[in-house]
Amino acid sequence: MPYISGCYQKFRQVFASYFPGVYGIFERRKKIIKFFIAGGISGGVDLVALHVFHSWLEWGIVLSTSAAFVVAFLVSFTLQKFWTFRDNSQDRIAGQLGMYLINGLIGLYLNGFLMHLLVSGYGVWYIAAQIVVNLIIAIQNFIVYKFIVFKKRHEIVSQQKKIG
Repeated sequence: MPYISGCYQKFRQVFASYFPGVYGIFERRKKIIKFFIAGGISGGVDLVALHVFHSWLEWGIVLSTSAAFVVAFLVSFTLQKFWTFRDNSQDRIAGQLGMYLINGLIGLYLNGFLMHLLVSGYGVWYIAAQIVVNLIIAIQNFIVYKFIVFKKRHEIVSQQKKIG
C-alpha cells in the first residue's frame, strides 16, 4: 500500500504543477468526483461479473444477474465507505451495510416509479428518462451516504450530546 500511496502523491504533485486551475477545482469537488468514479467502477464490475457468470460459467440469466448485483454492491459499498467518504471504522460496518442496502432498495423502487412516470406518463424516451432518473438517484445516494450512512463518528457523538 505504501507504493500505491507514493504513486498517488506523486501524481497529485505533477497534476497540480501542470494544471493548477483544474487541480483546484478537482480538489474542492474531490468527494463528488470520487463518488461518481466509484459508481462507474461498480457499474463496470456489474457488467463484467454478469458476463462472466452468464457467458463463461453458463449460469442462468436470473442467477447471473443476481450474483453480479451482489458483487457490484459489495464493490460499491467498499469504495464508497473507504475511498470516497474515508470512513475506516470497522465497528459500524454491519449497520452501514444494512443502511446501504436499504438505500439501494429505495433507489430501486424510485427507479421503477420514476421510469414509469416519465415514460408512460409523460412519453419521455426511455434512455433519456433513465439518464435523468440515474442523476436523481445519484444525488439522493450521495446525500444519504454523506449525511447518514458514512457520517463520521464525531458528528454522531456531537448530535447525541445536543439531543441528550
